[in-house]
Amino acid sequence: MTSSSRKAALAASTLLFGLSATFAAQAACTPKHHFPTIVTGELTVAASIYAPYSTVESDGTISGVDGDIVKKIAAMECLKISVTQVSSAAAVPSVISGRADITTGDWYRTAARAKVVGLTDPIYSDVTAIYSKAGLSTVQDLVGKQIGTVSGFLYVEDLRKLDGAGLHLYPNAVDLQQDVTTGRIDAAIDSLSTGVMAQKNGQMAGVQLKVPPIDPRTPSMAPAQSTFPYDKADEALGTALNEDIAALRKDGSIAAILKAHGLEPSAAEVGPPKLL
Repeated sequence: MTSSSRKAALAASTLLFGLSATFAAQAACTPKHHFPTIVTGELTVAASIYAPYSTVESDGTISGVDGDIVKKIAAMECLKISVTQVSSAAAVPSVISGRADITTGDWYRTAARAKVVGLTDPIYSDVTAIYSKAGLSTVQDLVGKQIGTVSGFLYVEDLRKLDGAGLHLYPNAVDLQQDVTTGRIDAAIDSLSTGVMAQKNGQMAGVQLKVPPIDPRTPSMAPAQSTFPYDKADEALGTALNEDIAALRKDGSIAAILKAHGLEPSAAEVGPPKLL
């Protein structure tokens, strides 16, 4: 046998061994539930970039709070994760159109979303903050100001209605943070935890984060519960996700993941499900 023949034989043997190991691992895994997915054996995730909740690494893997929770769910269900990075505005439509099983990105449970997609039981709690250099702390403070948020976020329609406020929409939280830091806008509206993490990473110097009192003009800015939006017609998937989330809360995994990302573990205690 020539040297090249030996190399080819070794490569074929290695490939067969790898395939055998993969098939053996799959056979050894028993899923907690049975439900259909877009691609059999895979959980297709539309991941919007929203640190520290949802990011996509350079190798194409999902990370962040939502990403780590999805990884645990996929392991429980013996599924490979297939990730597509999308903008915030395209995330929920990806689920509606059947291009993704679920989407990640600290999505809030809202009545409007519940009409078009399934919403899992609450995963963790989150609060909204006003980011500004002037220390704006109420919705009234936003009137007459140049304000911004991310396109596709639930605050958009409420903020559009504020008298005299000029609303600017951004494709992601990073661009929003940059403009409030440089003074291109007076204030940004986003998750408190996202702002806290940005400042821990040395961003948004001089910007203050304030949690505003609940205001009837902006019900979307009330404290919220996060969810994984999924195909509304796939009831079996919804049941599996809810039971897996409950198991991860019970064994402390969700609290541990929040803590690992620098967030308050108590956010895992969500209370009864509610919609904004």
